[in-house]
Amino acid sequence: MRVILVRHYQTLSNAAGRILGWADSPPCVDWRADVDFIASQLRKGDVGIDAVYASDLTRARQTAISYAESFGVADVIAVPELREINYGKLQTREKSTAFSQYPEHKKDPDLVYPDGESFRQMQRRSVPFVTSLATAYPNSTILVVSHAGVIRGLVSYFLKLEYALNLRRKISFRYIGDFVFEGKDRVHYNELGQPSGFVCDGGISVPLQVTTVAS
Repeated sequence: MRVILVRHYQTLSNAAGRILGWADSPPCVDWRADVDFIASQLRKGDVGIDAVYASDLTRARQTAISYAESFGVADVIAVPELREINYGKLQTREKSTAFSQYPEHKKDPDLVYPDGESFRQMQRRSVPFVTSLATAYPNSTILVVSHAGVIRGLVSYFLKLEYALNLRRKISFRYIGDFVFEGKDRVHYNELGQPSGFVCDGGISVPLQVTTVAS
């Protein structure tokens, strides 16, 4: 199975440096430029899409609808497992607030935010869902539209990277993660769009093959 993993469109809150989590925000005026870039890159690579999945949060679901229309996929399947981390009481507040109030923010994946969840908990719901797609679509290419936090969690898990060291990697709105799963014990990873912080910061080199997926 092949999974093409992308981020939702940029929202006004993203641009303003505010925490979203399970909250939502309208798109930026020029949001389509990023979506069109990703669609163009996939076409250049002759990537066909058989199904589209998304977080059920509005920003991800609406982005996914745009891709589905572009690639001729009839439906978008939106699921809560692909939601961003629940930041609880921090949602809609400035990002600087999290760093000032919680010294372990983006350092400790087990930090549970008030009335929310931890990065580890988010990872534990998103990873099994993506893994389940390999069983449901063994010979297909699936486009998954999710969030920066989820993407960091998936990349860290499937590439066997230390989660705590990768919680702040940059994931742009033009990121395209390309995962090819061979059974349950091998994954190939590449990036087809704007390189992520995993690559730019020297954490990994792509393309990359991991022969044993972390348990």
